[in-house]
Amino acid sequence: MMQRMITTDLRIFLAKSNIDLNLRRLISYIAITSKYISSKIHEANRKFAGTTNFSGEEQLELDKAADEIFIQRMKHCPYVKEMASEEQDETINVILPEQGEEAVYSISVDPLDGSSLVDVNLAVGTIVGIHYGQFLGRTSMVAAMYILYGPLTTLVLTTGQGTHEFVLNPEGEFILGEENIKMKEQGKIYAPGGLKEKWTKEHAQYIGELEKEKYKLRYSGGLVPDFNQILLKKGGIFTYPALIDAPNGKLRLLFELQPMAFIIEQAGGFAINGKADILDIIPNSLHQRCPVYFGSQYEIELAKKCLNEKEESINNKEKLREEELNNVETKKEIYEVMIEEN
Repeated sequence: MMQRMITTDLRIFLAKSNIDLNLRRLISYIAITSKYISSKIHEANRKFAGTTNFSGEEQLELDKAADEIFIQRMKHCPYVKEMASEEQDETINVILPEQGEEAVYSISVDPLDGSSLVDVNLAVGTIVGIHYGQFLGRTSMVAAMYILYGPLTTLVLTTGQGTHEFVLNPEGEFILGEENIKMKEQGKIYAPGGLKEKWTKEHAQYIGELEKEKYKLRYSGGLVPDFNQILLKKGGIFTYPALIDAPNGKLRLLFELQPMAFIIEQAGGFAINGKADILDIIPNSLHQRCPVYFGSQYEIELAKKCLNEKEESINNKEKLREEELNNVETKKEIYEVMIEEN
């Protein structure tokens, strides 16, 4: 007689986690919201809406639909006081008068990242960051997740206790697929964003070093699927760098980068803007952009070395110049002393 395999769904997993009860409820609420978005994607509406978002990007009707689903769902969630969406100019106050002290969480959401890939049937995703109080990077973020809508619908989550993957089954439940995902020290794939002709010399050198080491190119143009591959393959690098004509890159710190940074750090990976950790940057505006390097230890250390070589060279030249000036001053002082003695 075959034994029935015991599975753990998201609800049971969260119940065993040592996190706030209302945070568990909020995560479950967002997971259910993603099912509505998945259903909307499968309606196959690929028409443009004739509008643009705050960043000037043309919106699909699907973008607006996903955004509206999130807004309406969060307005009925008693644990959220404020919501920031990539599709909106300002934060949305979703707290209801009767919610009282329960509404302590603020969420940032990219309702449908990579929506331009839908018309060619490539994977897209939803990215969510959950903050206690204000949006203050590492100090306020308590959970992050993304939902990938591909051949499978998967949810990847961290609450600061490791990074875990859940798979949506035919019955509509998110079942634990992989617990405590751990990155290796080095991978063998790379996903470089941005037009090559717009790369800085330092970034081009970095990509060249990876190619010398026979890294395999894996880039779809979507942050969520490309990041997901780096994470589940346990190593490699995703980059969207500073460009010659866009020194702050393209991706948004609050909506895309910081949630993903929390997820990859909890899996033993790293997330930097070239120098600083992504999570240590306090957003100074809702739609602030930032260069990014997501990856395992080796690739991140190599990135730091390549990107900072120019600065180190300048610093070394300044140091040598300072030493030369000091030597001149010292020789001058010795000469003056000799004259006085004579």
